[in-house]
Amino acid sequence: MSIDAKLIEMLASHNKRQKLDFTLYLQEKSYSLADVSIANSPTQVIRHTRDGTDHTESVYKISGQISDTAIIPLLSKAMLGPNAEFGDVQIHTTLQHKGKISKLNLHTNITSSVQSPSGIELRMILVSTELG
Repeated sequence: MSIDAKLIEMLASHNKRQKLDFTLYLQEKSYSLADVSIANSPTQVIRHTRDGTDHTESVYKISGQISDTAIIPLLSKAMLGPNAEFGDVQIHTTLQHKGKISKLNLHTNITSSVQSPSGIELRMILVSTELG
């Protein structure tokens, strides 16, 4: 799986104009994700491959708010820190693409969370996209 940069840029643009509905899935539970923002980070990631070549990729960052505090115990299993690896977190939304409404799955890793009186803000990096 890979990231379709044009699709993500289109998603970010649509979401700025008209807030889209996003649902986050973590350990077979779903949570409404509000106040979603998607941005291309100026940070570049260099990925080394087995054949010795390096590939530079942009990083897309996603942030959003979850008001359901029941997610808190699940976060430690999905974030780097308590674990050696990031857990895969999926975000689903719909997007009008090529004249039809399509389901878009975003595979992300949670990089941090901040708890506030209104809920939990999650910050994630985009790992891959699937248009279905």
